[in-house]
Amino acid sequence: MKPIVICAAACALLAGPDAWAADPVPAPTAPPVPGTYLSRLAAARISADAAAVVVKPLDGGTLTWSANEKKPMNPASTMKLVTTYSALNLLGPAFTFRTEMLSEAPVLGDALRGDLYVRGGGDPKLVIEDLWLLVNRLRGFGIREIRGDLVLDKTLFEPLRHDPAEFDGEEGRAYNVGPDALLVNFKSIAITFVPDPVSKVARVIVVPEVAGLNVPATVPAIEGACGDWRGRLKADINDPMNIRLGGVYPTACGERAIYLGALEHSSYFAAVFRALWERQGGTWAGRIRDGVAPTDARAIAVQDSPPLAMLIRDINKFSNNVMTQQLFLTMGAANGQPGNPARGGAAIRNFLSSRSLDMPELVLENGCGLSRVERISAGSLGNLLVDAWKSQWMPELMASLPISGVDGTVKSRNMPTGAAHLKTGLLEDTRAVAGYVLAASGKRYVVVAIINHPNASRGTGAHDALIEWVYRVG
Repeated sequence: MKPIVICAAACALLAGPDAWAADPVPAPTAPPVPGTYLSRLAAARISADAAAVVVKPLDGGTLTWSANEKKPMNPASTMKLVTTYSALNLLGPAFTFRTEMLSEAPVLGDALRGDLYVRGGGDPKLVIEDLWLLVNRLRGFGIREIRGDLVLDKTLFEPLRHDPAEFDGEEGRAYNVGPDALLVNFKSIAITFVPDPVSKVARVIVVPEVAGLNVPATVPAIEGACGDWRGRLKADINDPMNIRLGGVYPTACGERAIYLGALEHSSYFAAVFRALWERQGGTWAGRIRDGVAPTDARAIAVQDSPPLAMLIRDINKFSNNVMTQQLFLTMGAANGQPGNPARGGAAIRNFLSSRSLDMPELVLENGCGLSRVERISAGSLGNLLVDAWKSQWMPELMASLPISGVDGTVKSRNMPTGAAHLKTGLLEDTRAVAGYVLAASGKRYVVVAIINHPNASRGTGAHDALIEWVYRVG
């Protein structure tokens, strides 16, 4: 074997110094680019400067990509991430909202000989079942007759000017309902249509029961495709207490519902309370008015909300605007001052500053994204999601986000099932997604993508392609 070794060494020396050089270093590969995302943007005729993206690794992944990450954008409902993450930190995941019924008047026999006060605690989800429980507790206290007024104490929030038609002219739609310290059932009325093919009508069911509300018990039912069933109903809601249905309902639609929010807050509370109270055999001849509960009034019935960690699931999974605004104002109600948008925004900014989340471009109006003026950059929103991932409240925030192909606003999106926890945003000229994507590699990424463009509605497929790219390449 020795002659072979000597020969090999000698041959190498005779070949010259180049024989000892290292293997050639391959040229660095170009970083991956989401080609399908970019091509779908182009196909939708959405200009490159109208779309912002941030992709950031969280746990050792290598995929990064960004475009226009510092540009202020209208985030639509992805702004709810800023509000809910701030609320988890400022209020705490176990925070609850309390609604109280109080009085300083005596109860003689079964009559309350004075006013009944209802003090609102800003509960974002005081639904009709909760008000029913309060009414039953009131009856359980031995009260059948209220001989005074029903006084609504809403002093937790500063009186707010809210025009439900201001945003898009749809003043009767439930998504335009404004906040209130004594918000009940999202101030919405569900009018459900249930086809009865035998009788050739659709039966009309109203929930909750609203005293004094007039709605037809049935509408004629017809055969044929569902199509524009709302338009075919020819609903007239100009007078919200006298709803008219002049059209027909296609049986092929099955059971459908229209959600209305046209009544004023105090009027809505009075009508719903009266219906529940009288159902329980109670009587009340007084009037409804706003006021302040006396300091010496005693509590008769109390209702606490579920904890905040559960409430933000409804907010983020189903993009509930008025619930978010309730949180926004509650964060601003401190040191004896009522909550208002300026104080709510200041509380959030102070929290972000405490976490070194510098967002000079941030504009907050109501914290829910139902706004023409709210702004944040994709980079800032991405940094917030990175910070949330490292925080103690990460499980609570992530659990509140819609899961791709499973629930919420991304249940039917064209994304890998279960791979993404994403908040979505939708306005006429805006499409947005922001959250976390678990790639096929097992690495997790923050993804934020926002489009502000007249053709934004055509950009949903581009966002879906971006999520699929992160899942496949990350």
